[in-house]
Amino acid sequence: MKIAVCASCGSNVYFENVTCLRCGHALGFDSSRTELITMEPSADSGLYREIGKGKPQRLVRYCSNAAHGACNWLTGPDDTSGLCVACDLNRTIPNLSKASALEAWQEFERAKKRLVYQLLRFGLPLDGASVGKGRLTFDFGLGTSTGHLDGVISVDMKEADDVWREQQRKLFEEPYRTLLGHLRHESGHFYWMLLVDGTPAIEGFRSLFGDDRIDYKTALEQYHNQGAGPEWELHNVSAYAAAHPWEDWAETWAHYLHMIDALETAEAWGLEPRASGLKFGSIWPFRTYDVYRKETFQALLERWVPLTLALNSLSRSMGHIDFYPFVLTPDVSKKLEFVHNVIRNSHNK
Repeated sequence: MKIAVCASCGSNVYFENVTCLRCGHALGFDSSRTELITMEPSADSGLYREIGKGKPQRLVRYCSNAAHGACNWLTGPDDTSGLCVACDLNRTIPNLSKASALEAWQEFERAKKRLVYQLLRFGLPLDGASVGKGRLTFDFGLGTSTGHLDGVISVDMKEADDVWREQQRKLFEEPYRTLLGHLRHESGHFYWMLLVDGTPAIEGFRSLFGDDRIDYKTALEQYHNQGAGPEWELHNVSAYAAAHPWEDWAETWAHYLHMIDALETAEAWGLEPRASGLKFGSIWPFRTYDVYRKETFQALLERWVPLTLALNSLSRSMGHIDFYPFVLTPDVSKKLEFVHNVIRNSHNK
């Protein structure tokens, strides 16, 4: 995530901020530019105008879900739905009159916004109509199972409960379990339908991940009864990835999104482990690239590995579990590179 700066006072502001804490100016996320912008109220009730030298003087309004404390994204003044591009993906939301449901949904919306930010930065479609597929859709509810079916991502709201989520993590012997991780994983199933299934990429997929035509239900039952099998660590980024090629893809997809977001954030904040051997006063030798569009996979990997090692060490210094408790073996790296290439190739279609 890039660092945003308040156009009024120059303070650093953050992706989720609605106001600048220093000067009080309104902030909102402009999805058309994937930027957090600084605004002031216009003469028209409920509308805002961006401020800053050379900024477009168009009018915008907050998404209607801002009233629930769940969104700081913007939409146009004439948008009849009143919803931003991310909230418009919701098909079902919980009963917001219940405080616990509202708080859980707010947590998920914050995570979902980060996912949608990445999809927009990648230039990926949010609707598969052009290839005969459905639209990316979210159902948030209690008592449902988190998963994906034909473009619909169902989310169990209990995952927003830190205690319950940690219990589930230990129950399934997972090294990592977060709301954003869930959403990135499930979005991988959607983009497998759009970018791999029925495309020239399918054969390359099967050579790396396995045959997707293996019965899914049987494969999952076998995984839950017998585990991931021997030496899964050599071939899969997680144990669950060994359950079926679809899950291997979704886990790998999620980890690629982790990598890209963390690398952009680290660069924005000047965290660069490659510079550790430089002497004070040396000329900075590293060019910056748009990690979403221009950096090669090998260059990304060469930055990712030392960054995770440094952040794991910092986490241990604070008594926490590792920031990134995974090992990228040669087989896993090949799968990540496949995801990288599929996304990059989608820009040329």
